[in-house]
Amino acid sequence: MTAEAEGLFDLPASGAPPAERVRATAPLAARMRPRTLGEVVGQAHLLRPGAPLRRLVEGGAAASVLLYGPPGTGKTTIARLLGTVDTRHFVALSALSSGVKELRDVINDSRRRRDRHDQQTVLFIDEMHRFSKTQQDALLGAVEERLVLLVAATTENPSFSVVSPLLSRSLVLQLRSLTEDEVRELLRRAVSDPRGLDGSVSLSAEAEDALVRLAAGDARRALTALEASADGVTATGGSVIDVPAVERAVTEATVRYDRQGDQHYDVISAFIKSIRGSDPDAALHYLARMLVAGEDPRFIARRLVVHASEDVGLADPTALQAAVAAAQTVELIGMPEARLALAQATVHLATAPKSNSMIVAIDEAMADVRAGAVGAVPAHLRYGRYSGAKELGNSVGYRYPHATPDAVLEQQYPPDALVGKDYYRPTQHGGERILHERLAMLRRTVRGG
Repeated sequence: MTAEAEGLFDLPASGAPPAERVRATAPLAARMRPRTLGEVVGQAHLLRPGAPLRRLVEGGAAASVLLYGPPGTGKTTIARLLGTVDTRHFVALSALSSGVKELRDVINDSRRRRDRHDQQTVLFIDEMHRFSKTQQDALLGAVEERLVLLVAATTENPSFSVVSPLLSRSLVLQLRSLTEDEVRELLRRAVSDPRGLDGSVSLSAEAEDALVRLAAGDARRALTALEASADGVTATGGSVIDVPAVERAVTEATVRYDRQGDQHYDVISAFIKSIRGSDPDAALHYLARMLVAGEDPRFIARRLVVHASEDVGLADPTALQAAVAAAQTVELIGMPEARLALAQATVHLATAPKSNSMIVAIDEAMADVRAGAVGAVPAHLRYGRYSGAKELGNSVGYRYPHATPDAVLEQQYPPDALVGKDYYRPTQHGGERILHERLAMLRRTVRGG
């Protein structure tokens, strides 16, 4: 939904910043939109003292910015705050409903304001990724001359959705999903603030937990669910939002998944164990439960990437590629389309041959290092391209494997204390069956066995 459709920018003809013009009938998320930097929750990495974004909001800098991040992380809020500087004129456009003509009108007006009143225009464009190349190109001259201070919001990676010339003229600032504590702070503020529910209802601890998990880092989703829950409670004469009230207001299955913290961990645990156990149908069931419940798809994607190396490894070298591709799809496309890539990766990993040899190998190696089994690097392997290296024996006697027909020769590689130590022990599953045979040959040749 665009900023204008939400009623967030009720701008008079003068274009004055709309800090106090949110209607009383506006959604709770709009009424609770921060009016100052001090009210902003989250994005501390962008708003710390001296950070470019804080300097922009405080009027101490003038650079165009591309705000990139998931929904409900504050992109519109930050754009709105950039327009509250007294010397600036604020204009909001949506890429869904504006074209080149509207852009040129804004640019021409910006030029008049600059020349006659020495006033800079802040142009906020929501859904920037929906602008065509031609529309984006129409902004280049105005951004280059700083006729407008462009503030563009997008949920898609600007590297793929914004033309290179505009990208190079702007700061790209990535916003992060809010943490659970940050969402909790927003909920409590909305319950008590006069602009919000003004204490007309209270929120039980269990219901707060459900709303926090339901939000998945999205402030707007959290406040929308809170408002719907509060409306349901007050309509029946109640004053306490409990879990049943949240269930009545939102998808029941979602809340049942999120009601207790252990459900979150139980379902993801069952998901991973079903993949490890090679049951794609059970794995898809748990994936569906998480997606329907509103689980963050990036969390699911991260677990798939970990699982690909931890439980499949080189038994199927393509498993990690599939998991990483699914994670990238989640970032580039988002839901609901990304569910297909997550499902594909889930089935790929569930049906792949399994091996935990990778995690065993690296954990054993790290345990030895922590225990002090390090030893000196053999002299013939040390760096020898500096004056005096050969006098120290560095790189002396090193044998170049490619000088032999098979590119494998007898030579010591580990420190003395670890000669003959086997960390990687491939299984007989999938692709590791071939590796098992080849590794035995390699070790015999390299170790001279």
